[in-house]
Amino acid sequence: FWRPVLHLAYDIHQNLTKMAEAQPEGFQEALIEPLKEFFKDSLHLVKRCTKPDRKEFMAISQATGIGFLIMGFIGFFVKLVHIPINNILVGN
Repeated sequence: FWRPVLHLAYDIHQNLTKMAEAQPEGFQEALIEPLKEFFKDSLHLVKRCTKPDRKEFMAISQATGIGFLIMGFIGFFVKLVHIPINNILVGN
């Protein structure tokens, strides 16, 4: 899966290098260098990424699920408090 992405990032990096050689120096410093640095860092990140094992995946899934539940309860209680206050203010 990652092989085409890595090749694409490498090709973009090479194309930016060629563009930098053809442009004036100010253009290179302002636009080309930050883009080259971004693609270099992105390529480094993708190379270091690994697929999580089952234990790590379950821990991340549980933490995400608990976060969803907490946010859901907070939203529920805010709405529960908001309804009576809104009825008092509006007068319906």
